[in-house]
Amino acid sequence: MAAFIDRVTVHVSAGNGGHGVSSVHREKFKPLGGPDGGNGGDGGDVVLEVDSGVHTLLDFHHHPHQKAPNGKPGAGSNRNGARGEDAVLRVPEGTVVTTADGEVLADLMGIGTRVVIAAGGRGGLGNAALANARRKAPGFALLGEPGETVDAVLELKSVADVGLVGFPSAGKSSLVAAMSAAKPKIADYPFTTLVPNLGVIRSGGVTYTMADVPGLIPGASTGRGLGLQFLRHVERCAVLVHVVDMATMEPGRDPETDIAALEHELALYSTDQSPEGEDAGEGIDLVGRLKIAVLNKIDVPDGRELVDLVRTALEARGLQVFPISAVTGEGLPELGYALASAVEAHRASLPAPEATRITLTPRAVDDGGFTVEPDPRTDGWMVLGVRPSRWVRQTDFSNDEAVGYLADRLNRLGVEIALAKAGAKPGDAITVGDVTFDWEPTLPAGTLTVEETAGLGGRGTDVRLENNTRPRAEDRLAAKKLRRTPYELIEEYPDELWNDDRA
Repeated sequence: MAAFIDRVTVHVSAGNGGHGVSSVHREKFKPLGGPDGGNGGDGGDVVLEVDSGVHTLLDFHHHPHQKAPNGKPGAGSNRNGARGEDAVLRVPEGTVVTTADGEVLADLMGIGTRVVIAAGGRGGLGNAALANARRKAPGFALLGEPGETVDAVLELKSVADVGLVGFPSAGKSSLVAAMSAAKPKIADYPFTTLVPNLGVIRSGGVTYTMADVPGLIPGASTGRGLGLQFLRHVERCAVLVHVVDMATMEPGRDPETDIAALEHELALYSTDQSPEGEDAGEGIDLVGRLKIAVLNKIDVPDGRELVDLVRTALEARGLQVFPISAVTGEGLPELGYALASAVEAHRASLPAPEATRITLTPRAVDDGGFTVEPDPRTDGWMVLGVRPSRWVRQTDFSNDEAVGYLADRLNRLGVEIALAKAGAKPGDAITVGDVTFDWEPTLPAGTLTVEETAGLGGRGTDVRLENNTRPRAEDRLAAKKLRRTPYELIEEYPDELWNDDRA
């Protein structure tokens, strides 16, 4: 028997970006072909799309791990790698996507609605794209970025205008079958309905949908029976209808007691939390939506006699009472018009839809896109930011030229200046992304003030200049003149030549 799954956790992984390639064009009679390494393709995204043919999350229950294809690496002759195809996951309408912490990522409404929950990694650039006027033949390429990995919770909440609630075997599925073309399973034993059934109804020119929620029993809001699993399906309903079984033979049950028990469970679901610690329906007034009471099975003699006894008490609760028989069809037209009127009133009370506004927030002038913070793990410093972290992931640290290119990019971004101003010293451990290295500053002259350069060394104090063996300008000039002087004059007047040069 097919199961109904309306809440599941999926582990999705987007595709990794393909690596760029380092290649040099080789062709006969073209000795200086230059770099021709292509770029890697982007990894595929993981996309959720609402599909009208999907009604449950059962597929993700059996296959919770989903992964998009990786991008293809680049190749020589300026051939770029292919992009990985997107992994499109079909979900039913009304699916809410949240993180494990309960943060709502998307509420999927409308057939065809799509949302990317895991973005694929960028492909790396080949050496052809990295060539410029100063670096004419790069001997390295950038690596592709890994794709995003997300653990998402998919929760299905049925989309219906009218929700039928009540005890098991009250006749909810029979009512949906009698008022619409839906064909739900109907039997004479409790909990026959294991899946919320939807039906489309047209009354008085108004078209609306009706859903029957599996039977609720006392304690449903705390997980007893099937209540907690399906109470979430009434959250989106504009009108709730309590279907009362007028022919029940269970001891201790009567229509007024059933309604009181149902209102109690709806109130608890709106304020409490489930045993698993998940938000139930907090902040949702479900009791206020319970406006109509349907007294079903009046075709039974005892049921018809009981209607006159309970009508006054139910109307005193503020409920509209409609005696019906789902078997004979008695009372269904009046009920249909009442439901249409309630749905139409709810739709009229909704605010007019507003066009989506796109807000563009420009980056601050002094915002470099990164921050420098102390690293408590190593007593060093951390460089936090999207761009530095991405550059580190794209660097092949086995290639010295690629490491130098990374250093140049970080320096142009202002990372070294920010480290010096934060108080970093030469030799401190600097962590960027997942890589930690020792800092050797190469700041240009005039970058910092005298106080800020304390401990860093200034211009002319670079350790690379301590053992400078390059001749001075006057020594080079004297040597040049000496080379142009005839050998006989050097032997006869050596001192005069040197003295004249140094004068």
